[in-house]
Amino acid sequence: MTDRRNRPLSPATRLAQALKYVDERTGALVPPIQPTATYARDADYGKRRDFIYRRDGNETVELAEAIIADLEEAEACLLFASGMSACHAIIDALGTGDHVVVPEVMYHGVLAEFRRASALGRLEVSHYRAADLDDLRAQMRPGETTLVWVETPNNPDWDVTDIAAAAAIAHEAGARLVTDCTATPPCATRALEHGADISFHSATKYLGGHSDVTAGALSVRETGAFWQALAERRMLHGTVLHSFDAWLLIRGMRTLPLRYARQSESAMKIARHFDGHPGVARVLYPGLPAHPGHEIAKRQTGGQFGGMLSLVIRGGERAAIDVARGCALFYPATSLGGVESLIEHRKTVSGEGFRVDPALLRLSVGIEEADDLIADLEQALARVTG
Repeated sequence: MTDRRNRPLSPATRLAQALKYVDERTGALVPPIQPTATYARDADYGKRRDFIYRRDGNETVELAEAIIADLEEAEACLLFASGMSACHAIIDALGTGDHVVVPEVMYHGVLAEFRRASALGRLEVSHYRAADLDDLRAQMRPGETTLVWVETPNNPDWDVTDIAAAAAIAHEAGARLVTDCTATPPCATRALEHGADISFHSATKYLGGHSDVTAGALSVRETGAFWQALAERRMLHGTVLHSFDAWLLIRGMRTLPLRYARQSESAMKIARHFDGHPGVARVLYPGLPAHPGHEIAKRQTGGQFGGMLSLVIRGGERAAIDVARGCALFYPATSLGGVESLIEHRKTVSGEGFRVDPALLRLSVGIEEADDLIADLEQALARVTG
């Protein structure tokens, strides 16, 4: 007879119980916040644990990292004070003159960092069309390219890149593959299983889920010299995640599968409703069967396509801004993955120099009733487009 007590636990169960955390001294089920900035050594002047100073991390951060590593099936995870600080650590750890390949369309902050490194002569940067594996392959320099960056689905067009195929292309050329799957967190997409070397997430978004923390996570299949370089930069730059933010992140992750399932379901309902709508030129959402990356997204997410979609509004940029302004339930705010729904005119936020349709509105669908959100968008569209 199978001992049911030893059966493997699902990721949702492990998340809900924060890896079955129990305080050994008190029996408390909620992890504590460790705020100390420094640690006393023992009587022999040895380290009591791995921590000696706040920039090394602490127990609260360590637990949050362990939860993410478990969810990603990673060897290790590092948490940073923001998604951008995590991305900057990767860029900073690359060697001077290294060749990297990144998408033409991706999160504008990270793209700006690569452009800055290129302008300073730190890196050679080539660009490929997101989701176009032939173009990715054409940009590679075997033996010279050191890093390939994949964002999937990419922000804000939601094109889908086959991670396994991209990993094969990168590895064949001797490069590492970094994936940004922030829009499809590891309860849906575990990029390391598909061959990625480093999985990046802006933990500010779905992992935290409550718009009250900024954080970035880097998880790896294997630790090594590059991993140590990332940890060293985090320590020297002082960009480790703060204790209270780590505690908020742990709290948020315990409900991640529930939130994400609800957001995916509602986003699908909204996408279907506005697909073919007279006021909407295009709906960009991988969950729609007509989306070019639908089958890849289905395979990589297990059919949970996420809460992010974009609407291209008929009437151009002014009409799109007016629709965003006319919404009563959607907050006109930047970010994604929280429990409240957000609407953003992407061109206004990303500014000039980033390729985005001027009539594109990016939606982050929260956990509200989907029919209420649809009615809100309908009334805003009716005011603008008639």
